[in-house]
Amino acid sequence: MAPIDEEDSVQLDNVAFLKRLAIFHQQRGTALDAAPRVNTKPIDLQKLYQVVLDLGGYDQVSRAKLEWRKVGQTFGLGSTNAAAYAFALKTVYYKNLAAFEIKDRHDREPPPKEILEDVTARGGDLLTRTVENYSQPSIEDAEPSGDDEVTTPNGGDKMDIDEPGSGTGRSTRGLRQAPPQRVLFQPDLSSSRQTRTATGHGQSPQPTTAPSAPHSGISLPHSISSYEPRPPFPLTLRGVTTPANNSTRFYQQVNQQHIGSRRKAKNVTEPGSGFDGPNIYVRTLQALKSGIPGEIRYALHHLVKISHERGDKFRFEAFPGLAEALIEYIMGITSEYYAIDWRITYMEDVTSDNVLDAINGTPHLKEKMQCAKRIDFVDELWDSESVIHFENVMQAGLATRNLLHMEENAQYLVRETNLARDMLTIVLNLPHDLRLTELRHYMWDIAECLVPYWVMPNPPRLDPLYQLLLNEMHESSDRGAIITCLRTLCRISMNLTVNNNISGVPPETISKLINWCLLQDEELVGAALDFLYQYTANPTHVALLLYHHKSSKCPLPPLLCRLSSLLRYGETEVQTKVILQHAIPDIPAETIPNVPADLLKKLLQMDEPERSNVWLKCVFEEHKDSEITQIALWHAYQARFVQYSNPAAPNATGLLPAAEFIKNVSIIFETATAQVVNGVQNKFIIKGIRPRRHPTDPRHHIYLRCLWKSPGQANSCNEYLTNADTLKHHLWQAHCGLKYKEGSTTQYSADNTKILNPKIDCYWEGNCHRLSEGIPRLEPTIYNLARHIPIHIPHEGKDAQNKTSKIASSSSNNFTPNKLGPKGAHDPRILADAKGLPIPRSEIDPGGKEAVSHYMTYYNTPVDEKGEPCGLSLTAALILRNIARHVSKARGILRDGDLRDEGLSNFDLENFLLNKDNAGLMAEPGKWMEYLFGGEVWEGLCWVMSYNRSLGGVVADVLALVRKGLEG
Repeated sequence: MAPIDEEDSVQLDNVAFLKRLAIFHQQRGTALDAAPRVNTKPIDLQKLYQVVLDLGGYDQVSRAKLEWRKVGQTFGLGSTNAAAYAFALKTVYYKNLAAFEIKDRHDREPPPKEILEDVTARGGDLLTRTVENYSQPSIEDAEPSGDDEVTTPNGGDKMDIDEPGSGTGRSTRGLRQAPPQRVLFQPDLSSSRQTRTATGHGQSPQPTTAPSAPHSGISLPHSISSYEPRPPFPLTLRGVTTPANNSTRFYQQVNQQHIGSRRKAKNVTEPGSGFDGPNIYVRTLQALKSGIPGEIRYALHHLVKISHERGDKFRFEAFPGLAEALIEYIMGITSEYYAIDWRITYMEDVTSDNVLDAINGTPHLKEKMQCAKRIDFVDELWDSESVIHFENVMQAGLATRNLLHMEENAQYLVRETNLARDMLTIVLNLPHDLRLTELRHYMWDIAECLVPYWVMPNPPRLDPLYQLLLNEMHESSDRGAIITCLRTLCRISMNLTVNNNISGVPPETISKLINWCLLQDEELVGAALDFLYQYTANPTHVALLLYHHKSSKCPLPPLLCRLSSLLRYGETEVQTKVILQHAIPDIPAETIPNVPADLLKKLLQMDEPERSNVWLKCVFEEHKDSEITQIALWHAYQARFVQYSNPAAPNATGLLPAAEFIKNVSIIFETATAQVVNGVQNKFIIKGIRPRRHPTDPRHHIYLRCLWKSPGQANSCNEYLTNADTLKHHLWQAHCGLKYKEGSTTQYSADNTKILNPKIDCYWEGNCHRLSEGIPRLEPTIYNLARHIPIHIPHEGKDAQNKTSKIASSSSNNFTPNKLGPKGAHDPRILADAKGLPIPRSEIDPGGKEAVSHYMTYYNTPVDEKGEPCGLSLTAALILRNIARHVSKARGILRDGDLRDEGLSNFDLENFLLNKDNAGLMAEPGKWMEYLFGGEVWEGLCWVMSYNRSLGGVVADVLALVRKGLEG
């Protein structure tokens, strides 16, 4: 059994946990919310259960201050409104997991659901909760806070008990006191004005206390006597925020007050506000040019991000100086290896070794770097500043590489400056350090983007970058670098009108390319084939391949064998239907066919309704789109059998009634239905049948019709015969005038077979005229006519040769007609062709023929969206075409040319021509072609041309070139 990985195991544990939890709630009679959500985020019950248990359980978490908020942070509920989210998370645990924890973790019976799940999650102590000691919390106590702390404004543990009647009493914290005794207001009837002496100078008037009962004789107003003072309302006190109880909130309030005190008048813009400032693109450009380390890191970070996500926004032409700044920063990595600090100038005069010519490019850069002092490292370690610098250079290289994938940026950099070529030369000539591997790959990618717009000098080996590419391809063991170098070399000047002149390639490098073509690596093989296609486009290079054809440096014959096998790379088997003969439309018969004599004899021996049923099957067939009127069908039946239904005749059988006859038609043919076509006169038809072109016997064998039409006759013979043999005898006897020899029924007399008569000719269908108009023309004799007639008769099957009749006369005049058909058919009545295969009925019936088709199997290689060949197979075919096209020119170059630019002296060429084998190949023009493209290569090309429809055209061109070369 395959092992279960960790993620699958967690999912299985979660499913098992939810299953246990669901069973527990079902037994307890409570509802389980298996997928709860808090702040729109799903809560994993198993994870919540484990987190709470790790903190000590529900009671422990509820006692601890702000503990539920910490649990909420585990699920990423956010810091905004944390108290409400914490209480909601606590409620999820309380409703779904609290009772399960008591049973599962503590092995105790949880409290009843009436005092657990059915009440609020306020409070804790679930382990000790019972019906007797539990009291329902008040509404105020049930307010969700998530932390359940009970605090007082002064932070004490005791509740303040206010004095009765105090205006500051708190109904939520203090004890309820009896209200003060009501005292009715009694007006003072004495003089309202008091003297200063009586009252005293600084004293306030004292309220008059009314007696317990009013004075007699004085009546008080009803509003006064019924007055009741308004009961005192309790004041709601809120805690004052202080640094002691909530320092964070306190300082937030102080800051808000401070900001509010500084708020200016409306519509007054402070300095530095009111505009958004430069966008991110300009901001990064300015930061990169600032030279400040922090700003440079900021700029490079955003450049990498923007160049990857929105590279189309950064066009070098729209941000002058961006490309130069990035290139200058990348070249700064040189200072970590050499004591050299590059400076860029846009002046024509360049004299210093550390000055780079941004306009024309800097010559001899490699030599300048080799002459500079090398910086030695201690244990190959860098300090922190060097590490930061190196990381910045890597980001600058990545951003440049991403931005240059846009063609406009690549064209701008090639058009405006030569700094990119200098940058590639400098970075790729740095010492081989593993820390520079990624940066070197960035440089190869940058070179691949730029070389389509570069023009290499002639010869290209003078260009230092070109030499770097060749050396890297030959010496490197990095697959990615090799592929990138091959692609870069193939794309030199690709978007320009000049040709890509790849030259100066060592034979050892060509040998490596041939070896890479043998690998099962599609990307590497494709890059190698692209390079070989560019290389073989030059006749001089083909001459070099011919020169090294037997050496291990550049073995040409193995390369051609490999290319011929690559022609089938990626092939897929395809079945294609090929139409050999198109279908001939089926023309329905105009009349109901007559019944042959032998068939009529069989029908007359039958009783009704069997006779009518068999007759219908022999002269009609099913066809869903055809129809015949019921009256025409009835008249045909009557005309055929009425003369044989006379009651006075012996063994006569009467006709069926019309209704029963029409009813039987629908029973015999599944597609036949009796219908009524409404119109001026209703038309009664039978839908779904039509007359046969040729009648059949009860076994469904088709009768053959004689189509002989003698001169002067309006119609053909039209007599139906049972098989080919009877048709042949009918033609010989009725139309050729042959007669049986006396006493024989198999041999004909040939007394008059060789008598010349211009009127003797073949009149099959009235237009054969084989004897008079055929090529070659035959003598008009009955003998020639009798031998010609069988070609119009379909072949029969087995033992047909035993049924062949003979013309008997003298030994010189006797002849035996050819066999009518081959052996192998199962029934002589079933017609067969010359190979013994049964002939379809539609080919016998001239009324219609099915299309003759054949399925061909092809092995096609890949094509593009336009249906054109593509891929490795196409490139291999193009290389073969280049070699076949330039072999003759290469032969002339080896004999009379100059290959000193390719490393071959005239002495080398003379030695090559003096070699006996080479002299034989150079003697005749076709020898090289036979040597290179003979044997296995030729067979492979012919096979691909025959069975590969997508690549057949290109391979046909190769074969044509090879044949032309063989002919000299």
